[in-house]
Amino acid sequence: MILRQFLHKDPVGISYLFGCGGRAAGAVVDPVGEIEPYLHAAEDAGMRIHFVIDTHVHADHLSAGRQLAEAAGAEYVLSAHADVSFPYKAVRDGEMLPLGNVEVKVLHTPGHTPEHICLLVGDRTRADEPWFVLTGHTLMVGDLGRTELAVNAEQGARDLFQSVRRLKALPDYVEVLPGAYAGSVCGRRLSGKPWSSIGFEKRHNEAFRIEDEAEFIRFMLAEIPPAPPEAAALRAANSGMTVAAA
Repeated sequence: MILRQFLHKDPVGISYLFGCGGRAAGAVVDPVGEIEPYLHAAEDAGMRIHFVIDTHVHADHLSAGRQLAEAAGAEYVLSAHADVSFPYKAVRDGEMLPLGNVEVKVLHTPGHTPEHICLLVGDRTRADEPWFVLTGHTLMVGDLGRTELAVNAEQGARDLFQSVRRLKALPDYVEVLPGAYAGSVCGRRLSGKPWSSIGFEKRHNEAFRIEDEAEFIRFMLAEIPPAPPEAAALRAANSGMTVAAA
């Protein structure tokens, strides 16, 4: 298994490159900014990028996903629930993406947005069990993703409650690799530490700990920060509905 984490400051976010080396298959998740760092990292690792995956249609940055996929000769991947105007590889809950000895299971986890997916990753050379989960803006270190940028905040919170139950059912040892850290507009109490585990978040993430649905919804609807003024325009641009400004 090869794993590289890219921490971005403007906008605040996290991208990933992972997969098998030796000219085998790899994937990039939630790419931001210039595409060259991902291409160079894959080349240095001896990896061919087969998939470029966005966990959701972002509202906090312009995705580099389609541009990177074209440059790498890779498939651009989104949830089958995504409402976009361009062709892409649509994946559904439970679908597997093969990357040599690395297995990726798609989990549909709506809430932050209706189309959001998480990626449960394992390495058959190490164990049959999953190793880590790429959680995008569903579960971050210290908090969960805000729920009102794509739908009504209450409906988003109801959906997120069910998604959180699925993530809680994962083994405590599974590592959490989120799509953002402290400073992101998509969460409220985010840690500056850009990784965690399911077990640690169950113990110390206030939102993740809540077991009652009504209490969870009240918690998620409280203290929602103002929406970024460009959020709707960015989500529209990432959907292919408008042309992004240069």
